[in-house]
Amino acid sequence: MTRLTPSLVALAAVLGASAASAENAKVVFGTNWLAQAEHGGFYQSVADGTYAACGLDVEIISGGPQVNNRALMLAGRIDYHMGGDLLQAFNAVKEGIPVVAIAGIFQKHPQVIVAHPDVTSWDQLKDKTLLIGDNGFTSYYQWMISAHGFTVEQRQPYTFNPAPFLADTSLGMQGYLSSEPYVVEKEGGFKPNIFLIADNGYSSYATTIETMAATIEEKPEQVKCFVEGSIKGWYNYLYGDNAAANELIKAANPDMSDDKIAFAIDKMLTEGIVDSGDAETMGIGVMTDAVVEDFYAKMVDAGVIDDGLDIKAAYTTEFVGQGLGMDLKPGG
Repeated sequence: MTRLTPSLVALAAVLGASAASAENAKVVFGTNWLAQAEHGGFYQSVADGTYAACGLDVEIISGGPQVNNRALMLAGRIDYHMGGDLLQAFNAVKEGIPVVAIAGIFQKHPQVIVAHPDVTSWDQLKDKTLLIGDNGFTSYYQWMISAHGFTVEQRQPYTFNPAPFLADTSLGMQGYLSSEPYVVEKEGGFKPNIFLIADNGYSSYATTIETMAATIEEKPEQVKCFVEGSIKGWYNYLYGDNAAANELIKAANPDMSDDKIAFAIDKMLTEGIVDSGDAETMGIGVMTDAVVEDFYAKMVDAGVIDDGLDIKAAYTTEFVGQGLGMDLKPGG
């Protein structure tokens, strides 16, 4: 488990960050993976004092392959958690767990299908064998079958090793927008074609901020501060000086490099992962009933989630969608 330790906070101060004052309320935010550019807005608001300015002393705890920060939130050991997509929120409702999504930082899910250069359209992927992991097979791939006519037979398990794909042009594989495409370019020596499932109708928000329903009820001002601080952090990270945040990311994850960070930021910007759709008029982090209901209907149709859930319990739009931070964007 990686933390923003006192030494890392000191590093941020050296880089010009504002240290949280002693009287600020301590809160802990758990991410769902190792520190990376896709977490940049949160690190930005630690590094530049945005959280501190509204009264919070935020500690970021990294996730990872052996870390379940969501379980720590359920156990009351952390205050906020970075969710994956809305399926987690729907399943929480199904299981009677009072977890609520309070912001959707990614307007587009960054899951992609990676293909060789000969594949130039989404439909052409149907002629390929696709390497899809077990989690993907039970979620978005079921939607690909239901909505787009992909088949169970063309899927083979993905072992998170790109070597088979690199060696065989008949294969496509799942990927994360800034991960597998980067590896293919570096190790394969060619630029793959990538297809965002979001651009083909998989309409879930991703990189959500989650908290417990009790936290919203008991500490609404704290929730407001954390969400709004995160929103401002994302604008500053994508469009402003993000050097201090990137130093924190690299300190928390020694495997992260400047070129990986630059690649990820470029992909987030060019593909509209954070700032597109409703976010362009309502601000980063926005969630709407229409988008949530649309995605839920698709997952019911695909047999991924049960019909009849009270999905209103899964999220709230109370803290987002007011255009906060849009003035921080160039030309805003």
